[in-house]
Amino acid sequence: MTGALTLGACTSEPAENEDQRPDARRAPDSRSPSPTPVWDTRPDSIAAVGDSITRGFDACSVLSDCPEVSWATGSDPATNSLAERLLDKPDQHSWNLARSGSRMSDLPEQMRAAAKHDPDMVTVMSGGNDACQDTADEMTEVTDFRTDFTKALRTLRRTQPGTQVYVVSVPDLKRLWSVGRKNGLGRQVWKLGICPSMLRDASSMSQAAVERRNTVRERVTQYNQVLEKVCAEDLRCRYDDGAVFDYDFNGDELSKWDWFHPSKKGQRVLAELAYRHVTAPAGS
Repeated sequence: MTGALTLGACTSEPAENEDQRPDARRAPDSRSPSPTPVWDTRPDSIAAVGDSITRGFDACSVLSDCPEVSWATGSDPATNSLAERLLDKPDQHSWNLARSGSRMSDLPEQMRAAAKHDPDMVTVMSGGNDACQDTADEMTEVTDFRTDFTKALRTLRRTQPGTQVYVVSVPDLKRLWSVGRKNGLGRQVWKLGICPSMLRDASSMSQAAVERRNTVRERVTQYNQVLEKVCAEDLRCRYDDGAVFDYDFNGDELSKWDWFHPSKKGQRVLAELAYRHVTAPAGS
């Protein structure tokens, strides 16, 4: 900028001609406009990838998947899944490829399987198990999480460049702890090994326990930042803007068997949040 101003000050052109030539004080703007995101609010088919939440784990019975109530592709009218809301024939044009217990490192393979169905949209809800480890030290590193998510999107794009991707934020595990810890049965079930990095010693308010929970929550926040940033680099990817992370689940919306996974009502909430974001006009 200093050089440009000096050139403008030293020029010998008459002052009356200055409005006839380019302003030497301004460098030409070589930046091209940012590409406009491409988004169809009415896809014709949906493939769902992710973990136990998308499988409806513990929503219908103890320690069992219940994909019929899945927020993404479930057929249960009470859930009114995203597929039921968007597709003409959801039973023929939706596929649930999520796997209970899966982590972000498993997502590339799930994306590969999803691509074989040639879906208009893929929903992604993954990352909870990366934080839910035996200890906070064992949580997936943020750099590895980013690498795996980026790889998953690239895996899909190799064969499906036009498929839309809807990415759901990782839930606030600390908020789930704050709700479930009020239930005595829930605290007992958590002792069986459900998300110990967050739920171990659920009643303890010792400094170590508080710091551990805060560490897990911070890692989840970092995961969501990765999901948002990586998704933003893909014109056909839409992040939920933290809607699921921000949602304040109540006791009725959590499984009566583990007080952690969504109940049928919780699955319906996820479907409603997804529908709201998927159908929002581009740029809104």
